[in-house]
Amino acid sequence: MGFRYLTKEKIDKIPRTPGVYAFKHGGILLYIGKAGSLRDRVKTHFSQPSYRDNLFVEQVEKIGFVETNSEIEALLLESKLIKELNPKYNVLWKDGKNYFFVLTTKEEYPRILLVHQQEVRGTYIGPFVDGGALKRTLRILRRVFPYYTTRRHEKKPCQYCHLGLCPGPNPNKTGYKKAIKNLTAVLQGKKTSVMRILEREMREASKNQRYEKAKDLRDQIQDLGIIFSHAKVFRPAAEKASIDWPATETYLQKILGTKQRISRAEAYDISNIQGKESTGSMPVFIDGKPAKEHYRKFKVRISGKANDFAMLQEVISRRLAHEEWTYPDLMIIDGGKGQLTAALNALHKSKIQIPKSLREPEGSSKPRTAKINPKYQILNTQYGIHVAAIAKKHNELFLPGKSEPLLLRNMPQGVSNFILHMRDEAHRFAITYHRNLRRVDLLGKKG
Repeated sequence: MGFRYLTKEKIDKIPRTPGVYAFKHGGILLYIGKAGSLRDRVKTHFSQPSYRDNLFVEQVEKIGFVETNSEIEALLLESKLIKELNPKYNVLWKDGKNYFFVLTTKEEYPRILLVHQQEVRGTYIGPFVDGGALKRTLRILRRVFPYYTTRRHEKKPCQYCHLGLCPGPNPNKTGYKKAIKNLTAVLQGKKTSVMRILEREMREASKNQRYEKAKDLRDQIQDLGIIFSHAKVFRPAAEKASIDWPATETYLQKILGTKQRISRAEAYDISNIQGKESTGSMPVFIDGKPAKEHYRKFKVRISGKANDFAMLQEVISRRLAHEEWTYPDLMIIDGGKGQLTAALNALHKSKIQIPKSLREPEGSSKPRTAKINPKYQILNTQYGIHVAAIAKKHNELFLPGKSEPLLLRNMPQGVSNFILHMRDEAHRFAITYHRNLRRVDLLGKKG
C-alpha cells in the first residue's frame, strides 16, 4: 500500500478522512502516524509542535498519506507500516515503554494481554503507538471475539460473562482457539479474510441445519462490520478542538438558506438485522452539545423484510407526534438521498404544527405548517424543521433541493466535527438499544 506524497505547501489538499500519514526528507522516511482526520492531525505537527515534533518538523519536505475506511483500520495500518518501514523517529522512540504490543499467550486457553515488553512466550502484534486507542479497539473487538485476560476462571460466570465479553467457565476449546485465531488475524489487518472465513462457516452451518450456530456467525459478521465502519477509537474530534457554536450555527444557516436559529438538533439512525428487532435512535444536541436527558429510542413496529426507508419514516412520524418534546430546528439523518426523502415524506404526512415561537406574527390566525414542494420534494424550511442526511462513505451531506451533496471535508472543522459527532452518537445509541433487545430476545427463547 503506497503513500500519496504532497509538498508541505499543499497541506490543505490532504483529506479530512481516517488514515495514515508519513513525513519524508529526501529519500529518508522520518515519521509515520495515524489520524481520524489526516489534514487536521498533520497540521498540528506544524502549528502546535510537541517537543518530539521539534526534532524533525523542520526537516519535512514531503507529506504522504493513505486513506482508510475507519479509525481501527488506520490504527492497525500504522502498526504494520512502522514495523515494515522502520521510520527514523518512530524507531528512535521504540525503546523503553513508549510502544504497546498485543500478546496472545501460548496456553491451553490463550489470553489476550496489552504489554510494553516482549518477555513472555506467545504471539506479539505491534508495535502500537497509541495505547488508549488500542485499549478501546480491544474492548470493542472483545464483543465479537470474547477472550480471557486471566489465567484461571472462576467456576461461576463472572461479570464479563454477563456482558458477553468472556467465554465463561467451560468454553469449547476448539471454538475458543478459533475465535482467538480470528481476533489475532483481525489485529494483523486481515479483517477481510476473517469475514470470508466466518461467511463460509455460516453457509456450512446453515446447510447442515445448525441454525443456531449459523445465527451466531451471522451476528459476528454483522457486529464486526459495524465496528469497523463506525467505531471511534481515537480521542473524539470534539475533545481535540472545542466547537465554536455561534460560528457553526452561522455556517449551518448559510448552507440551509435560513435566518432561523439552529439550537435544537436531532439525529436519527436505524439498526436491524434482516428486519428483526429493528430499533431507531434520536440523540439530541442543544447549541452543539449532547443533551442526554432528551435522548429517545424507538422499537420499530414494522415487521417483515427489512426496509430502512419505511422504518425511518415510521420513527420520525412517531417522534413528530410528541410536540411536548419540543420540535427540532434541524434533523440529521444517517444515510443518503433515500433516507432524506423518507424523512421529508414523514414530515409532509404528519402535517406538523410549527411550534409557537415559529408561528405567524401576532394577529395572524393561521399557523405555518411544514410542507413539501410537490415538484421538487423540498421542505419549506423558511419557518420549519430543516433536514439533512449524512452519507457514510465519503461523508457527504445531502440537502433538500440540492442536486449535489456537500463534502464535509470542505467545511470548517467545527461544522464537520458537529455533524459527525451527531451521526456517530445516533449510530452508537441505536446499536446499543438493538443489542439489548437481541439479548433480551435470546434470554426469552432460552427460558
